[in-house]
Amino acid sequence: MTHFCQTAIIGAGPYGLSLAAHLGAVGADFRIFGKAMTSWRENMPGGMMLKSDGFASNLSSPDPASTLKVWCADRGVEYHDQLIPVPLSVFVEYSCWFQKRYVPRLEEQQVVSLAKSPRGFILTLDNGEQLEAANVVLAVGINWFQNLPPSLRGLSRQLLSHSFGHRELSRFSGKRVLILGAGASAVNAAVMAQEDNVDVALVARANLVQFHTAPDPDAVSWLKAITHPSSGIGPGWRSFLCSNAPRLFRRMPDAFRLRAIKRHLGPESGWFMQDKLKAHQYLGHVIEGARAEGDRVTLITRQDGKWHEIVADHIIAATGFRPDLRRLPFMDEALRGQITHLEHTPRLSDQFETSVPGLYAMGILAANTFGPLMRFMVGAEYAAPRVAARLMKMESKIRNVA
Repeated sequence: MTHFCQTAIIGAGPYGLSLAAHLGAVGADFRIFGKAMTSWRENMPGGMMLKSDGFASNLSSPDPASTLKVWCADRGVEYHDQLIPVPLSVFVEYSCWFQKRYVPRLEEQQVVSLAKSPRGFILTLDNGEQLEAANVVLAVGINWFQNLPPSLRGLSRQLLSHSFGHRELSRFSGKRVLILGAGASAVNAAVMAQEDNVDVALVARANLVQFHTAPDPDAVSWLKAITHPSSGIGPGWRSFLCSNAPRLFRRMPDAFRLRAIKRHLGPESGWFMQDKLKAHQYLGHVIEGARAEGDRVTLITRQDGKWHEIVADHIIAATGFRPDLRRLPFMDEALRGQITHLEHTPRLSDQFETSVPGLYAMGILAANTFGPLMRFMVGAEYAAPRVAARLMKMESKIRNVA
C-alpha cells in the first residue's frame, strides 16, 4: 500500500527540524525523514567550537522557550550571546533535546528515490515503503556536496579525503598530513591533528590565515553599532543586509548574487582558535596537482612563479562544499530535468518553491537564490516559518475544497 501525506521533508538537520517544528505547532499533515543532526553528531571534530555566536545558534520554533539561550539557562550551562563560544557538545545536546521536544515524529529512514506522481511526488524509503506527497521539501545537508580540487580527484581514498567526517585524526598519529585550505574547517582539522600527534601543515592559496576579531564588551558604542551592525552571520553592513533582506538579495541580477556568494564571508576562523594553531603553513601556494608514490603522495604547488613539491602520507581537503542537484542520488533524472536552476542549484520563489510546483528547497541549496544566510543554521529562522506558512496555506485550500 502506498500511503499519502500532504508534505514530506527530506533531511533532519537545522532546516528540516525547524520546518517540522513550525508545521507540528499548527497540526500540519507531514512526515520528516532522516537521522537528526547527523552531520553535527557524527562528522564534526569532537572538541570543536561553533563559529556562530550563541544568539545565532538556535533551531527555529514558534515556542520562544526553544532557543539555545533558554535551554542553557534551564540547565545551568555557561552561555553568552557573543562572548562565550558554543562547544559542539553543547549544541548537539541542545539540538537532540529540540528534536525530541518539537519533532517527536521524526522517522530515521532515508529517502532512496524521489519522482513525480499523479498527486505530486512519490518517495521510496530504504525500508521499502513507498508514499505519495503533495509537497516535498529538500532540506538536505552538506554531506552530499563535499568539494575536492579537480586536480586531486584522481588520488585514492588512502591518500586523499575531505575534512567532513573526520571527528578525530589519531589514525594519522606520527604521520605527515597536509590540510588544504585556510578557513574554519582547515584550522579546526589542523588543531585537532596537533592534539593527535600528527605532523601537520596547512597549504592554502590565501596569503594569511584570518580569524574573527575577538569580541570586546568594553568596546561597544553607538558609533560601532552604526558602522558595524551585528547580524547572525557576522558584523558589518553587508552581512547585516544579507541576514535581514534575503528577499531583496533574491531580486538582484544573477551575476551579482553569484559574485556575492563567492566573495562575501571568505575563509575565516573563530577568534578563539588563533592561539591554538601551531601547524606549519604553506601560504600563497596554488595547487597544481599531485602524484601518488607508493603509499605516499607528493603535492605540487606554485608560489610566486616557483614550483614546489611537498611530500606527505595523506592530504585532507578542507575545501568546502558546492551544492549541486546532480549530486542528490535519490532524485529521479526526469524530475531533476524539470527544475530551473542556476549553477545546478534551484531557482526559488519568495516561498522557496522550485519551478516544479510543490517542490521546495531550503538551506545550502537555497544559497544562490537567497544569499549567504542560507549557508548558516541561523538561516532556518528566516526560511522555516515562511515555508511552513506557504505549505499550510496550500493545505488549507485543499481542506476547504474537500
